[in-house]
Amino acid sequence: MPFRSSGRQTGAQAGASDADPFAEAALSHIDSLYGMALRLTRQAADAEDLVQDTYLKAFRASHQFARGTNLKAWLFTILHNTFRNVRRHDGRNPVEVDSETVDRVAADVQGEPSPEEILTRASLDADLQAALDALPEAFRQAVWMRDVDELSYAEIAGVLDVPIGTVMSRISRGRRALFEGLQQARGTSERRVASR
Repeated sequence: MPFRSSGRQTGAQAGASDADPFAEAALSHIDSLYGMALRLTRQAADAEDLVQDTYLKAFRASHQFARGTNLKAWLFTILHNTFRNVRRHDGRNPVEVDSETVDRVAADVQGEPSPEEILTRASLDADLQAALDALPEAFRQAVWMRDVDELSYAEIAGVLDVPIGTVMSRISRGRRALFEGLQQARGTSERRVASR
Protein backbone atom coordinates (compact mmCIF):
# COMPACT_ATOMS: atom_id res chain seq x y z
CA MET A 1 0.00 0.00 0.00
CA PRO A 2 1.59 3.24 -1.07
CA PHE A 3 0.74 5.43 1.91
CA ARG A 4 1.65 3.15 4.78
CA SER A 5 4.49 4.37 6.94
CA SER A 6 7.52 2.13 6.72
CA GLY A 7 9.57 3.88 9.34
CA ARG A 8 11.66 5.49 6.58
CA GLN A 9 10.94 8.85 5.10
CA THR A 10 10.51 9.21 1.38
CA GLY A 11 12.61 11.83 -0.36
CA ALA A 12 9.64 14.22 -0.44
CA GLN A 13 8.92 13.67 3.25
CA ALA A 14 12.56 14.12 4.25
CA GLY A 15 12.88 17.28 2.17
CA ALA A 16 9.58 18.66 3.48
CA SER A 17 10.48 18.01 7.10
CA ASP A 18 13.87 19.72 6.70
CA ALA A 19 12.36 22.81 5.12
CA ASP A 20 8.87 23.23 6.57
CA PRO A 21 7.41 22.23 9.93
CA PHE A 22 3.90 22.59 8.47
CA ALA A 23 4.65 20.02 5.78
CA GLU A 24 6.14 17.65 8.33
CA ALA A 25 3.08 17.95 10.59
CA ALA A 26 0.69 17.57 7.64
CA LEU A 27 2.46 14.49 6.28
CA SER A 28 2.24 12.80 9.68
CA HIS A 29 -1.51 12.35 8.99
CA ILE A 30 -1.10 10.64 5.61
CA ASP A 31 -2.23 7.21 6.86
CA SER A 32 -5.42 8.58 8.41
CA LEU A 33 -6.22 10.57 5.28
CA TYR A 34 -5.58 7.57 3.05
CA GLY A 35 -7.83 5.38 5.21
CA MET A 36 -10.65 7.93 5.01
CA ALA A 37 -10.12 8.39 1.27
CA LEU A 38 -10.28 4.63 0.78
CA ARG A 39 -13.54 4.45 2.73
CA LEU A 40 -15.00 7.26 0.61
CA THR A 41 -13.83 6.15 -2.84
CA ARG A 42 -13.64 2.38 -2.28
CA GLN A 43 -10.85 2.24 -4.89
CA ALA A 44 -7.14 2.35 -4.03
CA ALA A 45 -6.16 4.41 -7.07
CA ASP A 46 -8.96 6.92 -6.47
CA ALA A 47 -8.01 7.14 -2.80
CA GLU A 48 -4.40 7.86 -3.71
CA ASP A 49 -5.51 10.60 -6.11
CA LEU A 50 -7.80 12.09 -3.48
CA VAL A 51 -5.02 12.18 -0.87
CA GLN A 52 -2.63 13.71 -3.41
CA ASP A 53 -5.18 16.41 -4.30
CA THR A 54 -5.81 17.04 -0.60
CA TYR A 55 -2.12 17.59 0.12
CA LEU A 56 -1.70 19.76 -2.96
CA LYS A 57 -4.55 22.02 -1.79
CA ALA A 58 -3.33 21.97 1.82
CA PHE A 59 0.22 22.99 0.90
CA ARG A 60 -1.05 25.74 -1.39
CA ALA A 61 -3.33 27.07 1.37
CA SER A 62 -0.96 26.46 4.29
CA HIS A 63 -0.86 30.19 4.99
CA GLN A 64 -4.61 30.00 5.76
CA PHE A 65 -4.19 27.34 8.44
CA ALA A 66 -4.65 28.82 11.91
CA ARG A 67 -1.66 27.64 13.92
CA GLY A 68 -2.68 26.04 17.20
CA THR A 69 -5.88 24.52 15.78
CA ASN A 70 -6.40 20.88 14.79
CA LEU A 71 -4.40 20.24 11.61
CA LYS A 72 -5.86 16.76 11.20
CA ALA A 73 -9.43 18.12 11.18
CA TRP A 74 -8.40 20.83 8.70
CA LEU A 75 -6.92 18.19 6.38
CA PHE A 76 -10.04 16.00 6.72
CA THR A 77 -12.18 19.00 5.76
CA ILE A 78 -10.11 19.56 2.63
CA LEU A 79 -10.30 15.85 1.79
CA HIS A 80 -14.10 15.73 2.18
CA ASN A 81 -14.64 18.92 0.21
CA THR A 82 -12.38 17.64 -2.58
CA PHE A 83 -14.27 14.33 -2.62
CA ARG A 84 -17.64 16.15 -2.80
CA ASN A 85 -16.41 18.31 -5.66
CA VAL A 86 -15.16 15.29 -7.59
CA ARG A 87 -18.46 13.47 -7.06
CA ARG A 88 -20.42 16.54 -8.10
CA HIS A 89 -18.25 16.91 -11.21
CA ASP A 90 -18.58 13.21 -12.06
CA GLY A 91 -22.36 13.46 -11.71
CA ARG A 92 -22.44 16.25 -14.27
CA ASN A 93 -20.21 14.34 -16.66
CA PRO A 94 -21.54 10.79 -16.60
CA VAL A 95 -19.34 8.06 -17.99
CA GLU A 96 -20.78 5.74 -20.59
CA VAL A 97 -20.79 2.19 -19.28
CA ASP A 98 -21.13 -1.08 -21.12
CA SER A 99 -23.37 -2.92 -18.65
CA GLU A 100 -22.59 -6.34 -20.14
CA THR A 101 -18.87 -5.83 -19.48
CA VAL A 102 -19.57 -4.60 -15.95
CA ASP A 103 -21.74 -7.66 -15.22
CA ARG A 104 -19.08 -9.98 -16.64
CA VAL A 105 -16.29 -8.36 -14.58
CA ALA A 106 -18.47 -8.31 -11.45
CA ALA A 107 -19.09 -12.02 -11.86
CA ASP A 108 -15.34 -12.63 -12.24
CA VAL A 109 -14.39 -10.76 -9.06
CA GLN A 110 -17.41 -11.64 -6.96
CA GLY A 111 -16.32 -12.72 -3.54
CA GLU A 112 -12.99 -10.87 -3.70
CA PRO A 113 -12.65 -8.20 -1.01
CA SER A 114 -12.31 -4.54 -1.97
CA PRO A 115 -9.16 -2.64 -0.93
CA GLU A 116 -11.14 -1.04 1.90
CA GLU A 117 -12.23 -4.43 3.17
CA ILE A 118 -8.66 -5.76 3.07
CA LEU A 119 -7.41 -2.74 5.02
CA THR A 120 -10.06 -2.68 7.72
CA ARG A 121 -10.61 -6.41 8.10
CA ALA A 122 -6.98 -6.80 9.08
CA SER A 123 -7.73 -4.97 12.32
CA LEU A 124 -11.43 -5.68 12.93
CA ASP A 125 -13.14 -8.93 13.80
CA ALA A 126 -15.70 -10.32 11.35
CA ASP A 127 -18.79 -9.45 13.39
CA LEU A 128 -17.70 -5.85 13.90
CA GLN A 129 -16.82 -5.48 10.21
CA ALA A 130 -20.21 -6.86 9.15
CA ALA A 131 -22.01 -4.52 11.55
CA LEU A 132 -19.99 -1.53 10.24
CA ASP A 133 -20.71 -2.48 6.63
CA ALA A 134 -24.43 -2.62 7.40
CA LEU A 135 -24.51 0.99 8.66
CA PRO A 136 -25.73 3.70 6.29
CA GLU A 137 -22.79 5.70 4.91
CA ALA A 138 -23.59 8.89 6.87
CA PHE A 139 -23.66 6.99 10.18
CA ARG A 140 -20.56 4.93 9.31
CA GLN A 141 -18.54 8.07 8.48
CA ALA A 142 -19.56 9.90 11.66
CA VAL A 143 -18.91 6.92 13.93
CA TRP A 144 -15.56 6.20 12.26
CA MET A 145 -14.35 9.80 12.51
CA ARG A 146 -15.31 9.98 16.19
CA ASP A 147 -14.31 6.54 17.43
CA VAL A 148 -11.36 5.69 15.19
CA ASP A 149 -9.97 9.02 13.96
CA GLU A 150 -10.85 10.62 17.33
CA LEU A 151 -12.12 13.90 15.93
CA SER A 152 -14.32 16.07 18.16
CA TYR A 153 -18.00 16.61 17.37
CA ALA A 154 -17.25 20.16 16.23
CA GLU A 155 -14.42 18.95 13.97
CA ILE A 156 -16.64 16.28 12.42
CA ALA A 157 -19.35 18.89 11.84
CA GLY A 158 -16.79 21.03 10.05
CA VAL A 159 -15.49 18.13 7.96
CA LEU A 160 -18.97 16.95 6.94
CA ASP A 161 -20.38 20.49 6.70
CA VAL A 162 -23.42 19.65 8.83
CA PRO A 163 -24.68 21.07 12.14
CA ILE A 164 -23.12 19.64 15.31
CA GLY A 165 -26.54 18.32 16.38
CA THR A 166 -26.69 16.26 13.18
CA VAL A 167 -23.24 14.84 13.96
CA MET A 168 -24.31 13.93 17.49
CA SER A 169 -27.48 12.29 16.17
CA ARG A 170 -25.62 10.33 13.50
CA ILE A 171 -23.05 9.09 15.99
CA SER A 172 -25.71 8.12 18.53
CA ARG A 173 -27.88 6.35 15.97
CA GLY A 174 -24.85 4.77 14.29
CA ARG A 175 -23.49 3.42 17.57
CA ARG A 176 -26.92 2.05 18.49
CA ALA A 177 -27.24 0.33 15.09
CA LEU A 178 -23.68 -0.97 15.42
CA PHE A 179 -24.44 -2.38 18.87
CA GLU A 180 -27.65 -4.01 17.65
CA GLY A 181 -25.85 -5.46 14.64
CA LEU A 182 -23.14 -6.91 16.87
CA GLN A 183 -25.71 -8.35 19.28
CA GLN A 184 -27.58 -9.97 16.40
CA ALA A 185 -24.39 -11.36 14.82
CA ARG A 186 -23.07 -12.75 18.09
CA GLY A 187 -26.46 -14.26 18.94
CA THR A 188 -26.48 -16.01 15.56
CA SER A 189 -22.93 -17.27 16.13
CA GLU A 190 -23.80 -18.59 19.59
CA ARG A 191 -26.88 -20.38 18.23
CA ARG A 192 -24.74 -22.02 15.53
CA VAL A 193 -22.18 -23.19 18.08
CA ALA A 194 -24.90 -24.51 20.44
CA SER A 195 -26.60 -26.49 17.64
CA ARG A 196 -23.40 -28.43 16.80
